[in-house]
Amino acid sequence: MSDDAIRLAVIGKLGWIKRQKARFAAQPRQSRREMVSGESHYFLGQRYRLRVHEQPGRSRVALKGKATLDLFVSPGLTAGQRELVLNKWYRAQLRTLIPSLLEKWQAELGVVLAAWGIKKMKTKWGSCNTEARRVWFNLELAKKPVQCLEYIVVHELTHLLERHHNDRMVALLDRHLPQWRAHRDRLNEMPLAHEDWM
Repeated sequence: MSDDAIRLAVIGKLGWIKRQKARFAAQPRQSRREMVSGESHYFLGQRYRLRVHEQPGRSRVALKGKATLDLFVSPGLTAGQRELVLNKWYRAQLRTLIPSLLEKWQAELGVVLAAWGIKKMKTKWGSCNTEARRVWFNLELAKKPVQCLEYIVVHELTHLLERHHNDRMVALLDRHLPQWRAHRDRLNEMPLAHEDWM
């Protein structure tokens, strides 16, 4: 495509892009996490109470029962450093959950993905580069119910069949994941992590 064709395509979608960014920015957000004992944190849609253990040794995260998220860190770590430990754990959890979903849905949809990854994204749950056949998933998905993660996997893989958010895309989602709207709505109703927009 020429630069002019790309520019025209982006301009044609500018209204939609602005609406999506505004909707995402307006979604309820948690207050800034201080990474101290007693805070609420989420994993797969379940709310956990954080319990921080300062001790020498390797930092790690562990779930205790259905209500407690234990964070083991070296004494003196800042809130930002503690958050990095938790985000590393979230990333590892997604790395164990996503492959089976990708395997299932690539077979179901008849598509083949070349690569995928996880990164923090402010305005999207996922993205698909159809030419490179690469998908990125938002790290925040580790906090959402697994059905919401599955919906994003299906949505992004469906872009390998239909690049645009059009009637064909909707028909494909309806055929393969009939309850996709309920999962999308649930995902979009849940609070997001605090985010600085400046």
